[in-house]
Amino acid sequence: MRHLLNTLFVTTDNAYLSLDGENVVVNCDKQIIGRFPLHTLSGIISFSYAGASPALMGACAEREVSLAFCTPRGKFLARACGESNGNILLRRTQYRVADDPTQSCRAARGSIFGKLYNARWSIERTRRDHKLRVDDEKLQAASERLKGLLPAVSAETSMESLRGLEGTGATVYFSVLDDMILSRKEDFYFHGRSRRPPLDRMNALLSFTYTLLAHDCASALEAVGLDSYAGFLHRDRPGRASLALDLMEELRPCMADRFVLTLINNRMISGNDFEMRESGCVLMSDEARRTLLKNWQQKKQETIKHPFLGEKIPWGLVPYIQALLLSRYLRGDLDEYPPFLWK
Repeated sequence: MRHLLNTLFVTTDNAYLSLDGENVVVNCDKQIIGRFPLHTLSGIISFSYAGASPALMGACAEREVSLAFCTPRGKFLARACGESNGNILLRRTQYRVADDPTQSCRAARGSIFGKLYNARWSIERTRRDHKLRVDDEKLQAASERLKGLLPAVSAETSMESLRGLEGTGATVYFSVLDDMILSRKEDFYFHGRSRRPPLDRMNALLSFTYTLLAHDCASALEAVGLDSYAGFLHRDRPGRASLALDLMEELRPCMADRFVLTLINNRMISGNDFEMRESGCVLMSDEARRTLLKNWQQKKQETIKHPFLGEKIPWGLVPYIQALLLSRYLRGDLDEYPPFLWK
């Protein structure tokens, strides 16, 4: 259990929530393991199948305390609502911002700043840990180019120009991603992004991991009351969770790309775990998916110090914290959206 930003995160997967007077009680195996005054909370997010008592759900609805349920792996299930739901005000604000190009750019530039910042520090991490195994001058040059883009991103007011800066940064970053692959280069290499279908093993791993991250971001946004389909940088498209794609931009280099590099460089996955089709398409085997999913869940349990909050949290809660910070920015509680800046 963690109490962050006045939101209670219940991460014990068999915890049952109930109401005792004015307190939220967390029960596990018929034992009380936590008690929190309801009036101090603005939201509760439970990663447990056990659920909550009707009395607590009613009290949360009456006091406008958001109560959301996710699976232990983070998939959004449902949110408890009463006769009136304060989230309508948040969503109306979200839609107004999404319809205004200037406000959309202001909301999106934090994510792009975070993406380029984290891409740079992913490169720096490789330089620090494997200086003698890489082309250090090439990586340093890419890092400096990304660093040089950051002031322009933070001051940008045009969405078109912001997309141009993001594209430039992505080109720089992807130009050295292959240099960060240090093991079995005959099987794992990166010569450019290919999506549908992936044309090499690295792209197959990236696409699958990006899908997992996008689902986690969509669940986080829905849990805090935002519409995961109404984005700022990514515009509306039927069936696409555009705001989830916005949120995951800053997390791609540090949470997804570094994870894939770790799988390859630590020999946790092999070239034989893929199926090569005659069309050129590369598919992951069932064994590869199981290996990736197992390690993805372990990754989400690792702790990291959140740069904005200054508190240690599991990696798996990072999308939820960022979704909360985004909702607070849209409500006007924060002057700017604070992206997740990894180092």
